[in-house]
This record gives sequence, structure tokens and C-alpha cells, in this order.
Amino acid sequence: QVQLVESGGGLVQPGGSLRLSCAASGSFNIDTMGWYRQAPGKHRELAAAITSGGITTYADSVKGRFTISRDNAKNTVYLQMNSLKPEDTAVYYCSMSLLLMGDYWGQGTQVTVSS
Repeated sequence: QVQLVESGGGLVQPGGSLRLSCAASGSFNIDTMGWYRQAPGKHRELAAAITSGGITTYADSVKGRFTISRDNAKNTVYLQMNSLKPEDTAVYYCSMSLLLMGDYWGQGTQVTVSS
């Protein structure tokens, strides 16, 4: 059974940084990996994604501040978040598209940006 385990969320002051990690258990081929976020009262939105070829996509609101990366040997995706703002406060979910197996989601990790 595929399981995605996230870590790295927490409370940080505005202007601070956090690094999220998401590791998938098992042996499989992973296509696109991504990070989504959902703020209270809002729809879940894509924050960043990275393809198996290393092509990245970012939401306009995080461009220049967030960096997504992946380690294929470890089945892990990272999200480095710098210059955090209060509006970045949300539950962050990782997502992975596994070839021939479908899409999987992590359980979510809370990121709170507040002074």
C-alpha cells in the first residue's frame, strides 16, 4: 500500500523559512510530484509541482519565494519556503502521480505564519 508521509510544517514568523518533505513508501515509478495548500474557507490550490523530467510549475503567489525539488532515489519531494507571509498559512498536502497506479495524497501538514 502506498503511503505518503509529510513533515516540516509548523509555526514561523513572517519573513521566515520552512522546508517541507514528503516521502513515499514502496517501489514504483513516480511521474509528477506536487504540493497543494488549503487555507481556511478556501479551495485547495496548487502551490508547486515538478515533473519526472524536472520541469517546475509555481503558483504566481509563491514564485520567487518557494522552490520545489525531488530526490527520485528516495521517492521524496521537498518544498523550500522562504520569505513566508501570513497569507501562506494553510494545510499543505503533497501529491504524487504514480505510473499505472494513480494519484496519491499525503495527510497534510499545517503551516502557520504569524508573529
